[in-house]
Amino acid sequence: MTEIPVIRETGSCLQDCCFLLITMKIVTVVGARPQFIKAAAVSRVLRAVPGVQEILLHTGQHYDANMSAVFFKELSIPEPDVNLGAGSGTHAVQTARMLEGIEAVLLEEKPDKVMVYGDTNSTLAGALAAVKLHLPLAHVEAGLRSFNRAMPEEINRVVTDRVADVLFAPTHTAVANLKTEGLEAVTHFTGDVMYDSVLFYLDQVSQHASRYALGGLPDHFLLATIHRAENTDEPGNLNRILEAFASSGRTIVWPVHPRTRKTLTDSLKLPSNVNAIDPVGYLQMLWLTMNCDKVLTDSGGLQKESYFLGKPCITIRTETEWLETLHDGWNTVTGTDTDRILEAISSTYPSAARHDAFGDGQAAGKITRILTS
Repeated sequence: MTEIPVIRETGSCLQDCCFLLITMKIVTVVGARPQFIKAAAVSRVLRAVPGVQEILLHTGQHYDANMSAVFFKELSIPEPDVNLGAGSGTHAVQTARMLEGIEAVLLEEKPDKVMVYGDTNSTLAGALAAVKLHLPLAHVEAGLRSFNRAMPEEINRVVTDRVADVLFAPTHTAVANLKTEGLEAVTHFTGDVMYDSVLFYLDQVSQHASRYALGGLPDHFLLATIHRAENTDEPGNLNRILEAFASSGRTIVWPVHPRTRKTLTDSLKLPSNVNAIDPVGYLQMLWLTMNCDKVLTDSGGLQKESYFLGKPCITIRTETEWLETLHDGWNTVTGTDTDRILEAISSTYPSAARHDAFGDGQAAGKITRILTS
């Protein structure tokens, strides 16, 4: 326990300096765009609990201003207490750099618990650093499985779940996966914190649509995001995706990930019907999703947000962790086959209403109660 001085203000008068008893210190490790969105929901609730101190550690995995700084600003997330500036590199180099930096912070801060999100290299590094120092570890968005060990994210999430002390599962499918792996005793179904975020920011985007609207778009367009290594680093896969985009006959708005933009060369030219834009903030991405006809993506987060907002989704991967989105035709998995993508664009129409598969929008509160109990 740590005592820190706090100045309390009543009206216009400062009262005597008193002491707030810090009963729990939590280090939250984030590093990539989806994690900022998830942490925004949980940190908002966690920091309102008396006696709890959260230290936000940003690994710097996403360091481009459009992929990092803009999220802290527009989502009103407190600036990171620590930014390691790890940057890019091979999986081994990047993870090792993060692991070294996170360990130093944990040794200095001596937190009561460490919390990680999702399935990035930041997640894995945070998990390994915590368990090597025998610090209790919580994993938000636990239990997801693609069953594709070629995905770096699959390795990260499996290892993190195995070493964590408490697992927060976003869906009942995730709970079932963890039960199968013998982790039922430390698993809690909380719902999805990204659903919390969508509900929280939806009104803001709706009420200030002109602030987030992207001008010059037709009334009907498709929204695309492509960023996974198996799609961007394999010219054949990316070329088949671009062929499908070109043959769709539809206006496609594509916020291009920095890594993907580097891959686009003279031999992989963007079709004329594709409006390639720089990465956008979370709120503008919500606006684009709300106003598009359909979504084409290899992002797990955008599959869910499409489902939350009632937009049909075409997943340009060979599998999805979010099986709930497949019900009643809300999501179609195509891989990178050009014909299958085109068929999905023309034929993906849901046959029934969406299910409440991702909780009730109160996941952050449930996570906070379990963490602080």
